[in-house]
Amino acid sequence: MHELGLMQSVLAAVEESATAAGATRVLEVRICVGEMTEAVVEALEFAFEALSSGTLCEGAKLEASYIKPHSRCRVCGNEYDHDRYHISCPACGSFNVELLAGRDLYIDSIEVELPGDEPVAPTSQGESD
Repeated sequence: MHELGLMQSVLAAVEESATAAGATRVLEVRICVGEMTEAVVEALEFAFEALSSGTLCEGAKLEASYIKPHSRCRVCGNEYDHDRYHISCPACGSFNVELLAGRDLYIDSIEVELPGDEPVAPTSQGESD
């Protein structure tokens, strides 16, 4: 399961950034995952939960969004979106293509709690003052 190794790197970067910002805890981590990484979001979520125990990220929410593969044909220059299995150029049929997007995995944003932040209590609908 390569998701465990990927998530170790993500958590290390998040912890470093949160610590540098003086955060008391991480509330949410948003990542973007390229479909060509073949990383399974559920496995990333499991790894996040398992590895974040005892860290600033413990209890944080992980949000992941997929990045579609996007390539450019080296023969005719056509740029196009595709899935993981159909990479040939739809214009000329060539397999001589360059993957421009879809193998990415990066942290899009981090939401943290800083010292002095007042916790927001959840309210339920129908609650009156």
